Formats: sequence, C-alpha cells, structure tokens
Amino acid sequence: MSDYILVLDEGTTSTRAMLFAADGVLVASSQAPLTQHYPRAGWVEHDPQEIWDKTLACAREVIPRVGGAAMIACIGITNQRETVVAWDKASGAPLTHAIVWQDRRTEPLCAALREAGEEEAIAARTGLRLDPYFSATKMRWMLENVPEVHAAAERGTLALGTVESWLVFKLTGGAAHVSDASNASRTLLMGLEDAQFDEGLCELFGVPRAALPGVTDMAGPLGLTDKALFGRAIPITGLAGDQQAATIGQACLAPGQTKATYGTGAFVLTCQGSRIPRSTNRLLGTVLTQIDGQRSYAIEGSVFVAGSLIQWLRDSLGIVAVAEETEALARSIPDSGGVVIVPALAGLGAPHWQPQARGVIAGLSFASGKAELARAALEAMAHQTHDLAAAFAADGAPWQALRIDGGMAANDWMAQDLADILGLPVERPAFVETTALGAAMLAASGAGLYPDLPAAAEAMRGALTRFEPAMTDDVRAARLTMWRKALAAA
Repeated sequence: MSDYILVLDEGTTSTRAMLFAADGVLVASSQAPLTQHYPRAGWVEHDPQEIWDKTLACAREVIPRVGGAAMIACIGITNQRETVVAWDKASGAPLTHAIVWQDRRTEPLCAALREAGEEEAIAARTGLRLDPYFSATKMRWMLENVPEVHAAAERGTLALGTVESWLVFKLTGGAAHVSDASNASRTLLMGLEDAQFDEGLCELFGVPRAALPGVTDMAGPLGLTDKALFGRAIPITGLAGDQQAATIGQACLAPGQTKATYGTGAFVLTCQGSRIPRSTNRLLGTVLTQIDGQRSYAIEGSVFVAGSLIQWLRDSLGIVAVAEETEALARSIPDSGGVVIVPALAGLGAPHWQPQARGVIAGLSFASGKAELARAALEAMAHQTHDLAAAFAADGAPWQALRIDGGMAANDWMAQDLADILGLPVERPAFVETTALGAAMLAASGAGLYPDLPAAAEAMRGALTRFEPAMTDDVRAARLTMWRKALAAA
C-alpha cells in the first residue's frame, strides 16, 4: 500500500478532494463549486445532498490518478465550521437545507438570551459569544421552524451535526455519527473542559442531546468508509474544523505561534497550549487539537468578510473580472485616495461583535475609481487584522509574527500591507492551502505514518516567504485614523 492521503476539504463556496504524498506534496486535486442559497436577506443555506454528491464525485475523480483506493492510506476531513446539517438517521437523507455559518437569522434568539443575562456564563463555559455565527441557535431554529426536523426529533431519528459529522455519516454508510472536538467546540453546546456535549447547554438552547454526535479525537481510527464507495474500506484518521486545520498546517503548535487564514472570512488563531483561553476582549476560546484525549487550545478572532469582499467587487460591482486583478490595481496608485471600506456585509465579527453593522465605503470623490476601491478593499484586510492584534495583545497573547494562508494570501501586495500595518514580520508558505495540508497532517499522524502530529507538521510543511514591515509610523497612524472614523460609521 502506498502512503497517499486523501483530504476532503469542505469549504463555503466549493468542495475539494486533494491527494497528498506522505511528505506533504499535493499530487492531485478535484474541485466543484457549491450553490449558495439566499432565501431571504441575511439567510445563507447549502444543500447537504449537493455537498455529499460533489464531495463523493471529487474523491472518485482523484483516487484513480494514483492507481485506485489500494493506494490510499487514510482520509482526512476539514470543513466550514458552525454550519448545521439535519438529517434522518434511518434514511440517511437530509431534512432541510444546511444553515451556513454566515447566516444571521437567529439574531433574535441570541438577543433574547443576552437580555436574559446568559451571555457571560455561556462565554465563560464555552469560550464563545452569543452570536448567530455559532451552531446551537441554528439547530434550535430548525427544530422550531422545519416540520420535518421536528417530526424526526419526535420519532427519535433526528441527527444534527456540523459538516464533518454529515460527511463521516455518509462515508461510513451511517455507521458513525461523530464530531471531532474542534468542531464540537464551535457549537455553544460543549464547554471547553467537557469531554462531550453538555446536557445543561443543550437544554438552554433547546437542542435534544440524543440528536447530537459523539465527540471524538481529531486523529486516530475515527471510522471506515463503506467498501461500496471506493471499492475498499479506507480508514478515516483525521478530522478538524477548517481554521484549526489551517493552524496545524502552519505548524502553530507551540504557545504564542499565530496564523491568519484569509478565505471567505479571515480567522486568526494563537496557540495557547494546555491553558484554557479566557478572553476579556471579546475574542474566542476554542479547541485547537485533541489527540489521545489530550487537548490544546487556541484564542481566536473571526472576521466575517475577507475574500468575500473581493468576490462582491467582482460579481456585484464588476470592478474586477478575476480576484487576482486587485493586486495590479493596488500597485497602480500610491494610495487609496482617502477611500476606506469597512466590509461589514455580514455584520462585524471579533473584536466588535456587531451583527447589525453594515458595510461602509467612505472618502469617495470624483477622483475615486476602481483602483481606489480595489486598494481600499485589500487595505481593509490589514485594518481588520490590526484590530484583532490589539485585542490579542490586551488578552495577554501578543503576536511576534504572523503566518498567513488561504486564497488571498497569494497576493504579495496584501501580504506586505499586513506586515506594514501590523509592524510585524509576515510569513507565507509556498503552499498556501494549509487548511487541507493540516487535515493531511492529522490523518497521517492518526494513521501512524508519523509518530505524532509535531513530527508530521515538521516533515510536511514546505518553504516560506517572509515579508518585513517597511511603512513609516506616520503613514501607519494616518491609515488607522481613517479606518477608525469609517468603522464608527458602520
């Protein structure tokens, strides 16, 4: 048997199957777009059946490229977190559309719980805030508003889970209903010190504990695929939410090491080791790894809009034809001409947590054109990241350097702008899709290809490019002053 690792990377806008060699080199990939459903303003949904069908199709496309299933040592899965799927355990069929992490429909429920004085106790227990971003209120909404979900709960056949739970259930032919600890820690239903979902939290949010998966390690023997799917039962040995996977892929496994992923949103995690994070600056505590029952934690800041801002400029405004054009446009002018974009198109995440905030474009004049808008959009990434850096430092987790990844990280201008605004070195790996690489590292260690996760990370992480800060203090201060004024308007 060869040592190829199949990674199923379930993102917000697409699904991918990627084959890695044991040394971390990508050898094959297949990708399919996911349909975005927007039934109402602020609602975002996916079709779970489409997720499964396209994931399976992508896997079946890449596996023959290395000689078939006999050449696959193991499978790792990484996924968009907080998105909720409801299905019937008996039939294996989804009961309704998945509610995506970006969805804001449960803000009234979150507000009611805040008004009831529940938020601080929940934050202390789970490390999370009361926000529609997280999974529990999505589950409650489904139970109260989708008759098929309510009926399945009454029958005792309801299964609720995040996307990795859905994929493992389908891959194993219904044999496994599990959630790894990193995804489970994003639901509001498990305390950071808990081994499983908590009955009291389930009762508070109105979610039946019996419908939830069992919480597992993130590496090790987690399930076997149905032989009928690929012609052979392949072990599933790695599971992680996408941001934890990216942190692992960046080898941020020691306390203080920090990564930022710039994809649809922007997500910064700083490893805290075995110390449970307790933020006083509206950041989040989350499980980073759980292996052999032992956990490490991270403090996290989540920005809701990053790459999706560039997508909006492309698809809704026609500023660019492809996202890569933004770099040339940004370089074509000396500054943004006073244009500042606050990309609160889905509210503001950390450290502000203002779900009702809306986007602002400030400083427009007749001199403003598409170059100014494109540059301001890229500058917004550094501005938002700077706000997070200040909050992390106030929580006792200052950054010494920032390791970046995700699709936007390939933009050299943006990477340099981050270093300039943060006043810190920024490191970018040659292979920026570190979410998938982290899932491969987990799966490789879980399958015994490496003795442990640090060994897998050391062997599989590639070369780096380093960006050093070069901006003067007065230019940086002027940029941030304009940003804060525009932010106040949002």
